[in-house]
Amino acid sequence: MTAAEPADLRTRLVDAGVDLVAHEGVQALTLREIARRAGVSHGAPRRWFPTHLELLSAIARRGFGDLADRVAALDTAGSPRAGVEELARLYLEFARDNPGMYELMFRHDLLESGRLGLRETSLPLFGVLVDLVGRARPDADARTVAAALWANLHGIAQLWRWGSLQLATGSEDVTVLLRGALDAHLGSGRTR
Repeated sequence: MTAAEPADLRTRLVDAGVDLVAHEGVQALTLREIARRAGVSHGAPRRWFPTHLELLSAIARRGFGDLADRVAALDTAGSPRAGVEELARLYLEFARDNPGMYELMFRHDLLESGRLGLRETSLPLFGVLVDLVGRARPDADARTVAAALWANLHGIAQLWRWGSLQLATGSEDVTVLLRGALDAHLGSGRTR
């Protein structure tokens, strides 16, 4: 065994999990299936990830990294409200395009466990929202407003994925809901 093999196997296991969650969803993320797709015995993942939770955390960390890269590429230097809208749109698009990863990333047991620093990866993303909300609503507690907006966006993402909002609104356009959420938490944004 060479010095590079452990890191390579670790990466292969996470890559297999990322692919599996993308194509088959969170429910497919068993140790046995991840090992099979990585081309190793079903006991091999335990050598590098002693618990299933640690392997799931590593897979979720990849999702948070992807989301963080997308957030970093946003131009939020202009109007704070426009920045919040761009961030919210990106969040909803990420949830739509990566439903399995999105579901895995926000599992409470993974975030609460502190495994592999998921909080250290996820909280800075929330910090970007708090900063933008603070600039858009200097009169309010930015952390509370950002948390309420995030919860609203998370609900929109989930209910949209399930088809509930399309049924309730009679529309296939999530933009109206996004603007409604922004108006509810930031004010109308229209000048008088």
